[in-house]
Amino acid sequence: MTPTLALTMSLLVAGAVFGLKWWAYALTGSVALYSDALESIVNIVAAGAALIAVLVSRRPADANHPYGHTKAEYFSAVLEGVLIVLAALAIVREAWPKLIKPEPIAELGPGMLVSLGASGLNVLLGWFLIQSGRKARSPAVVADGKHILTDVLTSVGVLVGIGLAWLSGWWILDPLLAIAVAVNIVWVGWRLVRDSVGGLMDEAVPEHDLATIHHILNQALKGLASDGRVLEVHDLRTRRAGPRTFVEFHLVVPGNTSVEQAHQICDRLENALRASLDGVHTTIHVEPDHKAKHSTFRIG
Repeated sequence: MTPTLALTMSLLVAGAVFGLKWWAYALTGSVALYSDALESIVNIVAAGAALIAVLVSRRPADANHPYGHTKAEYFSAVLEGVLIVLAALAIVREAWPKLIKPEPIAELGPGMLVSLGASGLNVLLGWFLIQSGRKARSPAVVADGKHILTDVLTSVGVLVGIGLAWLSGWWILDPLLAIAVAVNIVWVGWRLVRDSVGGLMDEAVPEHDLATIHHILNQALKGLASDGRVLEVHDLRTRRAGPRTFVEFHLVVPGNTSVEQAHQICDRLENALRASLDGVHTTIHVEPDHKAKHSTFRIG
């Protein structure tokens, strides 16, 4: 499924989940359930922002954006993180009066059942979005899915806490749970912003992906190195931009290598990377033997 369709589905389900959670809050007056419902508003806005970002990121390269628009997805994840922090502040504001003066919760049973049904929908949606986002290599879709699954854990914690408050009569647990939800979603927001800023700052690919790139190049260079057609690879650099992975390196060949021969070697390496990595873009700078550094990348 395409990221656009996945996020459209997320937007629709998020609206339904918010309706159920707000109904649960209206039945009970619980500020903990209010905090849970408010986080669902963030899900709706975030899904809409992510959908717009994905539509922009899928636009082809143009004169003003020769490398494409893929980084637009990171902006939606940053926006989601900011919205989460704002939601946390609203939750604390609502919970504070009941922290000072706790109140019993009305219609507890029906409210908890409605909230539980909303959480079930979120489990299915979150799992679906993460799987779809990973297949499409879309950080916006994956971020949306992870946030929704975090919302599920929060909801379960809220329901357990409200149940304990009902059993013990300690109604102060209700506002305390709401504040705990606020702290938790601030942490989630921070992680989302951190990951997105890493993408915007052109961080290198994770270590396991870098090891895969090394392995692919080593396999493709076997034979070329043994017969002296390739002497060295150095200054290997990587970065990610949404679903694309950019790989750059210098390829050292004998000084008497023709342009055509060097081009064939580059094609071989590019094809090897493309066959194993989706969305990879490779840039190779060919250099003569006296440019060898004798370091940074070992062939074989």
